[in-house]
Amino acid sequence: MKTMVSPSLLSANFIDLKSDIEMINKSEADWLHLDVMDGVFVPNISFGFPVIEAVSKMCTKPLDVHFMIQHPENYIEQTAKLGAMMMNVHYEACTHLHRTIQQIHAAGMKAGVTLNPSTPVCVLEDIICDVDMVLLMSVNPGFGGQKFIENTIKKIGRLRQLIKESGSQALIEVDGGVQAETAPRLVKAGVDVLVSGSYVFKSTDPYATIHALKELH
Repeated sequence: MKTMVSPSLLSANFIDLKSDIEMINKSEADWLHLDVMDGVFVPNISFGFPVIEAVSKMCTKPLDVHFMIQHPENYIEQTAKLGAMMMNVHYEACTHLHRTIQQIHAAGMKAGVTLNPSTPVCVLEDIICDVDMVLLMSVNPGFGGQKFIENTIKKIGRLRQLIKESGSQALIEVDGGVQAETAPRLVKAGVDVLVSGSYVFKSTDPYATIHALKELH
């Protein structure tokens, strides 16, 4: 299976978002990654439902929505109505994670769980067979353009082992510092989906950059 690529809208040009969405539509990108931040769970505010709604009307790729917010369970129905394919919630933000995953599935979406860099994969032992994807943050969430955290490579190995031993079908996604040097190592370690922001959107040829990421195996 070719590596899947989910460019992060956070690094797009918000003055000319239409052009960047058209680029994504024409590219080999599999999904579009949307980072929703509330300024409480993470020290930054990004965008909310008005932007997601506008993007959903134009983007032909599945929406991979990543909620970096407190109480993401309050927005499940609203996210589903906008046609999101994947709703990703943080383990650290959900008191009743199993219930939230059930609610996401009941709303017709796939359920992803995100782990911060300091959260070990072992916390997912009792939930791994219920999720469709695990997103490992390879930077501290809240800002784009951060340096890649090296421990992520070992963490991917531990998660891959947990998925194998449990019989889970969960995909592994990584977000943060994904570029020319880190991407091949991530794929070799067992990542299925690469989230890449500035590396794609700031590229002189984003089509070629996405293609190169897709060709990694």
